[in-house]
Amino acid sequence: MTFKVQTLNSISSKGLDRLPRDKYEIASELSTPDAIILRSHNMHDMAIPDTVRAIGRAGAGVNNIPVPDMTKRGVAVFNAPGANANAVKELVLSGLLLSSRNLMSAWRYVEELTSTGEELKKEVEAGKKRFKGVELPGRTLGVAGLGAIGVQVANAARDLGMSVLGFDPGITVNNAWRLHANVSQALSVDELLSRSDFVSLHVPLVDDTRGLIDAKRLKLMRKNAVLLNFSRAEIVDEDAVLGALESGRLHYYVCDFPSEKLRGHPSVITLPHLGASTDEAEDNSAMMIADQLRDYLEVGNIRNSVNFPEAIMPPTANAHRIVVVNHNVPNMVGQISSTLARHELNIADLLNKSKGEIAYTLVDVDSEAPEAVLDELKAIEGVLCVRYLGAVGSEAA
Repeated sequence: MTFKVQTLNSISSKGLDRLPRDKYEIASELSTPDAIILRSHNMHDMAIPDTVRAIGRAGAGVNNIPVPDMTKRGVAVFNAPGANANAVKELVLSGLLLSSRNLMSAWRYVEELTSTGEELKKEVEAGKKRFKGVELPGRTLGVAGLGAIGVQVANAARDLGMSVLGFDPGITVNNAWRLHANVSQALSVDELLSRSDFVSLHVPLVDDTRGLIDAKRLKLMRKNAVLLNFSRAEIVDEDAVLGALESGRLHYYVCDFPSEKLRGHPSVITLPHLGASTDEAEDNSAMMIADQLRDYLEVGNIRNSVNFPEAIMPPTANAHRIVVVNHNVPNMVGQISSTLARHELNIADLLNKSKGEIAYTLVDVDSEAPEAVLDELKAIEGVLCVRYLGAVGSEAA
């Protein structure tokens, strides 16, 4: 079987090379792709072919993908969490240093000087006191969101000698293990803001985090605090931030999301969305997505899907694999099993997982499944997608 993969952006060759060309056709223009790989391309306004079974975002955020619509169609959407974590961490550290030492303001001051010789030296000496900064050791950094990026930021700040507070009620066990032992816990966003000299945001954009940092919360921050936002622009109320800057509550706002309101403000350091813009991050994200798509297309396994449950089942020797995506309602596994039994297909192994409104079933049967079985499975009310992978074999993963 040959799989067709459409790319909607320039994707790292190191990632695409992980899809063997004897099994994969890869092109930017395909009429009937099995999967799509993209970075920043906006999919909301495009017609997504019915043949698509998986979409891979070579990055963390999936706001440019119509995830709810894909879920209704039984299409798995994957991302690459953590692949760009080091790149974003380094940018956050840059923001800490730029703001703590007033480097952008100092640079602009020097650029605007027109004197020369001894007069230039005098102006430099006379002006430098305006840009006196602070050192990071002993200062407190609050990290909101302790995912792959937040953990790296917190650990790096500890290595710089900072005190670190972290807040994330949904922190995973793996990330908790990776977190520096001396990172203290804040019990709420409000507590984090009130106890920190610098605050770095690393939360996803969802309904609960949209406008998370508003005028009310900004009033909780320490005077002359610095707010860093390398998550999403909409997590912060820009008007409230500008007001806090004018009142002196905030010293700097550092973010990766330029806007007309922010551009040119002397206390705003805004960058052109550079978070994952390194060769290494692009390579890592593309390789992770390629591996995940291959495992899904060839074996049916799911890792790092934003809308499907994680589902890993090693292939059974001499068995044939069927994949069923359906609404998460009672008796679906029973109906699937009954259908296979009617066609005298013995189940060698079965895995059923659910996530929200979606349930996902991997079934290994001991002989080849005829088309009639697949058609009958597709006809079950609530089934969104049925894929027959055949004898997947352990080497396919």
